[in-house]
Amino acid sequence: MPFVGELCGLLTAVCWSGSSLAFSAATLRVGPIRLNVTRLIFAAGLLFVAVVITGGDIHLTSSQLWNLVISGIIGLVIGDTFLFKSYEIIGARMGVLIMSVAPAISALLAYLLLGEILTWIAVLGMMVTLLGIALVVLERRETITGARSRHFQGIVFGVLAAAGQGAALVLAKMAFNESPINGFVATFVRIVSSTMVIWPLAWIAGKYDNVYSIYKKDRKALSLTLLGAFLGPFLGITLSLVSVANTTVGIAATLMATVPILMLPLVKY
Repeated sequence: MPFVGELCGLLTAVCWSGSSLAFSAATLRVGPIRLNVTRLIFAAGLLFVAVVITGGDIHLTSSQLWNLVISGIIGLVIGDTFLFKSYEIIGARMGVLIMSVAPAISALLAYLLLGEILTWIAVLGMMVTLLGIALVVLERRETITGARSRHFQGIVFGVLAAAGQGAALVLAKMAFNESPINGFVATFVRIVSSTMVIWPLAWIAGKYDNVYSIYKKDRKALSLTLLGAFLGPFLGITLSLVSVANTTVGIAATLMATVPILMLPLVKY
């Protein structure tokens, strides 16, 4: 199918538009770490069912397995935790804007590690797209509350999240370059490995306690987490992996970064 990678990149952005709003609201209710762990657990269950139903080939080489495992830990444990902290401090709009630097990071890492070279037309298209994203997001400014140092901390967290996403995409691309992988299987490996790392760490640190009682009392938080888990780590991440498998990492990341534009009809400014 022509342009399947580009199409999946746009569909990823659609999914992440919905999940960004859901997770932004849920973060304020349950906290970033509790949200991150719970949405990964939910997504792992959904992906297990999807792999069983689709009959995806689970046979991976050791290098494919490790690339996907490390990709999941960098992107979903480290990167997304910073992203949720960024949402918590500076809001979804500014957080998503800062995440728009991820395509540049992805393209640079793909060039250094995979030898992917973008044509000047592709580079121009990326620049125009990212400029449009910046203009859309900055059209209206969010009111900055709290200390400026706290706002700067949120920006730093956003940059770290973007770096994590960029590195994670390149590692996933390495796995797909070796041989074809079922998208649900690849996502399942990333999600499960991430859950196995972040769950015990969060529990030991005392950041994942009273989860059942909190979600039992706050049904809206539960609904937001479930919706975000379906749109984000289940469907969105699977589409993102299919995208990077079928086009260059830089182009895929740029299309995924159109989230702010797609969020326009979903939010009231």
